[in-house]
Amino acid sequence: MTQASAPEPIDWDLAIATARRLAPKGPELPPEEVRGAVTMLRDLAAEAVAPVREVTGLTAPESSRAVVVDRSGWIASNVNGMRVVLSQWDEFAEKAGAAPAVVRSLGSRGTALQLGAVLAWMSGKVLGQFETFTEAGEPGRLLLVAPTIVNVEQQLGVPARDFRFWVCLHEETHRVQFGAVPWLSDHLTDRLAALLDASDLGARETLQRLIAFGYALVRSLRSDSEVSVVEAIQTPAQKVVFDELTALMSLLEGHADVVMDAVGPEVIPSVQLIRERFTVRREQPGALDTFARKALGMDAKLRQYSDGAAFVRHVVDRSGMAGFNRVWTSPQHLPMRSEIHDPDQWLDRVATLP
Repeated sequence: MTQASAPEPIDWDLAIATARRLAPKGPELPPEEVRGAVTMLRDLAAEAVAPVREVTGLTAPESSRAVVVDRSGWIASNVNGMRVVLSQWDEFAEKAGAAPAVVRSLGSRGTALQLGAVLAWMSGKVLGQFETFTEAGEPGRLLLVAPTIVNVEQQLGVPARDFRFWVCLHEETHRVQFGAVPWLSDHLTDRLAALLDASDLGARETLQRLIAFGYALVRSLRSDSEVSVVEAIQTPAQKVVFDELTALMSLLEGHADVVMDAVGPEVIPSVQLIRERFTVRREQPGALDTFARKALGMDAKLRQYSDGAAFVRHVVDRSGMAGFNRVWTSPQHLPMRSEIHDPDQWLDRVATLP
């Protein structure tokens, strides 16, 4: 008799269906405008390759490609990426099965509903994304989320072509980061595995972290704390890995922000206006978005852009782009979280590395 395989810890199909049902609709456009936006984004993604290569000094293989998707396509891609990541560690299911009853009772369907709700909210915020986690042998794609890009450009009241090119430059930088640095994807996967391995789902610890999460959320909403609510429910071992991941994501996002602004007004005439209005949008969310950002730890994500950009600009000012590109030499050359806030400390340290 063939032994039945263990059930999935998350009902992935339900997660996709939930996210698609709850995802925001629109914007409402005539069919010809929709087709025009998709065509323009494809063309601008291709046009972004040369200036990003010129600014960064990095070259990525052309095997990965840019595709224009709707929110449903973005949701499916992210669920697949999560499934790929979690499937690589058998210990994940064991840890989930060892959870206390209050956690275990949620089951795969309950977890899927939660995941679907989160992805639905995020699908209305994310403009683009590079697929870092794919099936073995499948190259990652650069996803451009057309309805969200159009919706945001309308909200900001900025020139459509300029904004779309600006977004393509940012996302193309992410494609180049992972395409030109072969070890980067494996390193990120390894750090995520370490984060999973460091989890502890004991009953007492779970209750303590839930209480800490609630307390941190209240303080964060009152602006009494700079600590991310996500950090409040981590084990000490997870905090170490989380600091590494925070530094890495700050580097990647800050680098992309610097590159897309460095291309300059010669190709994006309204780049200054776009940056000003986009920054205001980031820093002044509505009440619902504020709550969601705090609860999901997205407040920390937004700080990564400004902290990482400040790090990159300082290093480039001190040592030029070639000097900054030493950061891609090996995992040991990546900045630590403390070094993101003290770039000279990173410069001193890497000067001693081979």
